[in-house]
Amino acid sequence: MRNRTIILLSFIMLIILCGCPEAKAAVRYELADSHPVAGRQGVCTEGGYYWVSGSGTLTKYDSDWNLVAENTEPFEGYTLEVNHIGDIDVYNNELYLGVEYFMDGEGKNIQVAIYDGDTLELKRVFPFRSDTGQLECSGIAVDADSRTVYMTSWIDDESSEYLYMYDLDTGDYTGKVKMEPGPKWLQGIACYEGSLYVTSDDGDADDDAPDHMYRIDLSENRETGTVSPEKTFDDVTKQGEIEGLTFDKDRGQFLLLYNRGAKIVAGMPMGFYEGYSEEIHEVFVYDIKGERDMEDLRREKKRREKRGEKR
Repeated sequence: MRNRTIILLSFIMLIILCGCPEAKAAVRYELADSHPVAGRQGVCTEGGYYWVSGSGTLTKYDSDWNLVAENTEPFEGYTLEVNHIGDIDVYNNELYLGVEYFMDGEGKNIQVAIYDGDTLELKRVFPFRSDTGQLECSGIAVDADSRTVYMTSWIDDESSEYLYMYDLDTGDYTGKVKMEPGPKWLQGIACYEGSLYVTSDDGDADDDAPDHMYRIDLSENRETGTVSPEKTFDDVTKQGEIEGLTFDKDRGQFLLLYNRGAKIVAGMPMGFYEGYSEEIHEVFVYDIKGERDMEDLRREKKRREKRGEKR
């Protein structure tokens, strides 16, 4: 969580976002369950399985959240030094990771890495473009419809105002999306029903102030994205640090990874709050209720048709 000066800036940003004419949630989220997991970074789901990333671990769970596989040494096979995994995604039983060397709030040696969904071992790496302006990778999402891999940056500078895009099939860098207005301290990203969703560590655990999720609706040329508030997480067990997210389309659910108990300094756990001797990682499961506005759906259908024509 950020200090109070940064929280004030985040609060002002939230007011700006809430004041947007179309600033309304796409759906309603009703908390249904929560599960303790062995990882503090990200979550994704496919085919009845769940995967969770820690800063240096990967775990796989079955549909009842029983642990079925684990990799506690996921950085074997890299030519560049890396020590950190952010939020993750899965597509066709392959895990997509943003991997980097992260220390004291700064990242380097960023790579898009693909792991086997069963063995949790490294398969291949996309060549990272160092001239894009991206300085960190906190999350990654796969949009199979547009054949795009999106990446977020957590660092609080100009680089975090963009989403960075790579081609799902070739691994080539294809451009970046300017978020308007840009939320800060992004922790995860996911694709759902034509929109992008990001989690923001813009609350304050010291003041019991919750973090948020924002929806991003892309322009037709995917150069800009309009940001709207989607959910305030005032229903978690206890305020802490928001992390990755995913949508389970088969079950109609939204999943969020949230940490509590540890004090976070420059993006890293440094000691514990009173009453805690360890950090607790939980995945909160929400049932998705309601439907998006039909006009929004019609606009998205047109966007997809145009993207299909370009492909």
